[in-house]
Amino acid sequence: MNRHSFLDNLTISLSALLLPKSKFFRESIKSPTFSEHLQGINLLLPEIKQEGQYEVKAETLIGVLDPAFRITQWKGKEYPTIIYHHASVENPYDRSFNNIFPVKKMDIPANFIVIRAPFNRSAKEYFASIKDLSNFVAMLSVSVKLIEQLISFCQEKGTSCVVISGLSLGGWVTNLHHTYFNSADYYKPLLAGTGLAEVLLDSIWEKLTASLAKKNPNPVRKILNFDDDFAKVDNSNVFPLLGRYDRINKFERQKQCYNERLITVLEKGHITGSLTFKKLRRHIFE
Repeated sequence: MNRHSFLDNLTISLSALLLPKSKFFRESIKSPTFSEHLQGINLLLPEIKQEGQYEVKAETLIGVLDPAFRITQWKGKEYPTIIYHHASVENPYDRSFNNIFPVKKMDIPANFIVIRAPFNRSAKEYFASIKDLSNFVAMLSVSVKLIEQLISFCQEKGTSCVVISGLSLGGWVTNLHHTYFNSADYYKPLLAGTGLAEVLLDSIWEKLTASLAKKNPNPVRKILNFDDDFAKVDNSNVFPLLGRYDRINKFERQKQCYNERLITVLEKGHITGSLTFKKLRRHIFE
């Protein structure tokens, strides 16, 4: 085992020791599908007047949820717009974005919008929510629907092109939006794929998954794996980045959904790959 894989294993093992009562799907593995959740979401953007943060109300199949977004930089319609989604339990939610795109230190020729998923105001809120599979699917679906509304906003503004990207959890959201809407120009998922259930059931992450889900893997796979739906879409505008030594989003499993000619491979793991900010920035802009 190299240092990249070792760090992934160590990080998740320590998390499992520190969070023994906060495992994924510890109370329920029942959920509507992604398609059903998406159809059940009623979400409207607030009036957008300037850069800044905007709170959003989303009516869903599990109740009212509270995503948000921040227009971090808006240079004008002649520039590309990058919509970025954070990883799991980022606090603040734009931490990885700020490292990849330090707009206060660099003159970056793009418009930027950062998404905050529901249940991600704090780690406490996030770990309370993941007790139910349906909460988790609703969280991802709301982010997908919010991105779709923001793409419409960008198109109304006449922006030159829209790129969707995100790290880890944000990469899954990126691929889900491509699967069920595919209305952006380009998709740049970072360290993610389409076999989401395999992260929770067949990787080092399974230490954070409750026995209820591990003893009943088929219902979880039926809901969370969206390989078949992804394959039905023209994927020529998807440019993924994967880590060869990733022990969370396993390279051999997640690369199966992509056109191998379009994959950028880092000789990194999940944690070390997440910290290669310059390479992530270069990949999104290429």
